[in-house]
Amino acid sequence: MTPPVLANDTIETLHAQLTRAARQESPIEEILAQILATWAYGKGVLPEWLGLGELEFRRMLQHHFPTLEPRTLTRAEHPPKAEHQEEMADLRKLLLKNRSHITDSEHWLADILVSGCMGSDHLWQDLGLWNRAELTKLMEDYFTPLATLNTKNMKWKKFLYKRLCETEGIYTCRAPSCEACADYANCFGPEE
Repeated sequence: MTPPVLANDTIETLHAQLTRAARQESPIEEILAQILATWAYGKGVLPEWLGLGELEFRRMLQHHFPTLEPRTLTRAEHPPKAEHQEEMADLRKLLLKNRSHITDSEHWLADILVSGCMGSDHLWQDLGLWNRAELTKLMEDYFTPLATLNTKNMKWKKFLYKRLCETEGIYTCRAPSCEACADYANCFGPEE
């Protein structure tokens, strides 16, 4: 697990500070530390307050990083919150319906994931995670019912939208199975 390479290692330094401030009672804090460190330096696509709103953002910080000064994380400019409210609500509903129920923090994770889905890159990159394996672990740990359905290593953002469409009875694949679809390589396999 290596952070993006920067000339002055600022993301790595902030990540270490977040790790020291974490309650360290849950693996979720490592994932949040990566997201927060990357976001604080303007990387990824997450909007102000990670898309949680200021009050929930501060609650999340207090819960997982109680000794961290919130001003530490507000240096970078962030994009405005996405305007696809109906789409975001549907994604949030899908995630919450499929949460693992092991922590109340899954509500925050769902909102952060939804905000990341509004970006145009791979979801792990849009979230500011350092590799796809971290996103896979997040999905397996906190959204287990969804993760178990991704049996063919479909890219997570495409997978979430595919599940959303299937839930609504909309099937967009041009072939009767994904394996025969002309876009198979775009949806499945490694992400670089």
